[in-house]
Amino acid sequence: MTRHTPRFIQTHRSDSEEERAAAIAGLQRTPAEASPKYFYDRLGSHLFDAITELPEYYPTRTEAAIFAARGGEMAACVGRGSTFVDLGAGNCAKAARLLPLLDASRYVAVDISADYLQEALRALQREHPALDIVGVGMDFSQSPALPPGVLTPGERAVFFYPGSSIGNFTPSQACAFLAGVRVQAAGGGLLVGVDLVKPVAALEAAYDDALGVTAAFNLNLLRNMNRAIGTDFDPTQWRHLALFDRAQSRIEMHLEARRALIVRWPGGERAFAAGERLHTENSYKYTVESFAALLSKAGFATSRCWTSADNAFAVYWAQA
Repeated sequence: MTRHTPRFIQTHRSDSEEERAAAIAGLQRTPAEASPKYFYDRLGSHLFDAITELPEYYPTRTEAAIFAARGGEMAACVGRGSTFVDLGAGNCAKAARLLPLLDASRYVAVDISADYLQEALRALQREHPALDIVGVGMDFSQSPALPPGVLTPGERAVFFYPGSSIGNFTPSQACAFLAGVRVQAAGGGLLVGVDLVKPVAALEAAYDDALGVTAAFNLNLLRNMNRAIGTDFDPTQWRHLALFDRAQSRIEMHLEARRALIVRWPGGERAFAAGERLHTENSYKYTVESFAALLSKAGFATSRCWTSADNAFAVYWAQA
């Protein structure tokens, strides 16, 4: 048996001038914004793993139950022997549960948190020594296009985007993102997890847990921005907020200034009044019908949907 070693391609640098300029532009907007990609340094990735264990955070366990109950049906739709491309792979645990069912020929794991991903891939390779594993450290928030050479012409790729992360995009951004996936998945398709509309109390609790783990995750964004772009945020001067916007069908996460303060960076600064907010994340919630329509608009030919028993979450297979 051939034993493989994970290969790794690094394309993202959080301290590049382009990244720095984009982050500063967000801080200067009214209201101020920060990209949710700054959640995911090594600590942020571990904090998110902790969030998935919280009783309030239903998406991970609900999605896992769908995979456990319907994994065989999904595998029959997806087919065997494809290249399995895991977007936002994190610790690779979700993909690891599906790989035996899919008998993938290759596993391509994509995540912005490169160090964390490399650790996960080394562990996964020990469990699957014969599997060809490729890690890609990249920011796919602007485009899901993989670096040249990761996929070869004619290769059948199945993209995997679990956990309802598609909700971080506005619907128009999500449509463009999905269309970008479809182009690369010709002959294959997309397996995607989607959080569904539900009572507001359940939604807000999932993003503002009693232990404050999500608050720590949100505040860690400030530490990561300090390191990446040279800001001087003091996380103790900010509080976590999560609220549901009914009109836009989305959870919003913010950080709110506890007092009037000034955030500085090399060459600039921004004053925040007491109570002023920094918008850090959206998480759009869909109906079964509205997300199916979005897949169709993005150019996917057919889709199949599996929902949880309580209709809290859905997993779609979309044929490219």
